[in-house]
Amino acid sequence: MANLKFKVEALRTLASPYRKGDKDESTFETIYYLLVDMKELPSNIPLDVNPREPKMTTNVARSLLTAVVEPETDFYINNRGIVIAAKTLTFNSTDSEVTIGIGDQNDENDKSLYGILDGGHTYTAIMRKRDEIPEDIRKFVRVEVITNVQNITRLSDARNTSVQVSDMALFNLDDKFDDIKASIAGQAYADLIAYKDNEDKPIHVSELLRLLYAFDIDKYPDDNAAPVQSYSGKAQVFKRYKQAFESPFYKSLTGQIPLLVELYDVIERELPEKYRDYKKAQGVANPRFGSVRGIESLDTPTKTEFLATPTKYSVSSGYIYPIFGAFRSLLKFDEATGVVSWLFNPIDIWNEVGTSIVQNTFETYTNPQLAGKDKQLWLSNYRIVETQSLRKLLGRR
Repeated sequence: MANLKFKVEALRTLASPYRKGDKDESTFETIYYLLVDMKELPSNIPLDVNPREPKMTTNVARSLLTAVVEPETDFYINNRGIVIAAKTLTFNSTDSEVTIGIGDQNDENDKSLYGILDGGHTYTAIMRKRDEIPEDIRKFVRVEVITNVQNITRLSDARNTSVQVSDMALFNLDDKFDDIKASIAGQAYADLIAYKDNEDKPIHVSELLRLLYAFDIDKYPDDNAAPVQSYSGKAQVFKRYKQAFESPFYKSLTGQIPLLVELYDVIERELPEKYRDYKKAQGVANPRFGSVRGIESLDTPTKTEFLATPTKYSVSSGYIYPIFGAFRSLLKFDEATGVVSWLFNPIDIWNEVGTSIVQNTFETYTNPQLAGKDKQLWLSNYRIVETQSLRKLLGRR
């Protein structure tokens, strides 16, 4: 695991108020507030988890570059600072030194979870200009480190909302979502998709990009890796679409959005029933799906995310995505024709092995954030679907 080690001027810790007495106490976030001399800040903090690369030619960026070297010492007060999502943080009080674990940066999952989440422009400005700070002046920056982030997508959205949405809005202005719009034309939700900033519609286009990413067999062709970022890394999902949307594979995959939406909807609304089926098979007389962490049982029925199907439960996507992504094992791509196809209809396979996948998911985790981010859970669900498809193929002979 890669570590960042550096001296700090001050450190304050804020533990989660929810962790006390919880059996999963170790799964809650801890926030550390650091005050750091700019010259002590490591030069190798990764930026991959940030929604976009810092652009240092804007007026705001140029102001930051100037602020780093100017003689005033109020930078740490005026600037919002840097936010780092980390795996671990330890503090050596003797040396006033922190060691921050940022995972294995050669592993794509860790790259999408750990690093600078907000403040990339501030960090870049400091790296470029700190050697020009007058020798008789110490300049400080605030650094907020959050360990054990449960939902990196929600945190990223909260800290980078204006930046991330604007990137997608600019993409839309260039008509680069036209393939998606054509794919969903005529669908009940077609007019409910928001492509622009501040558009008053219930479903953001990024939700469709997540569905596509979960079935990206060009990037994740087998059970050696899993598209975990479709749940945990919305910024990475957009980066991938931006890179690949004109490729034959993505163009053909985009045409499958209506089926992907239907599959997601079926899983979302039938998951409670599959849960009860597997629990009853184990001898549980009255399974309580609504008492599972991340599940909300509602007195007034709500509706599923895309197709607005009535449902009595609100189910965290942390449970849905490792199940949904398993069905990419049924997808094939013919490079000669540039067309994706299915070995079997994924909804038919869901009807056959859905209970087994739900059992595997909930016996692995009853914490949706951990379930959504766990590569091994994604892969074991994938193998359940793959095994069923192989059985059916052998049965045809």
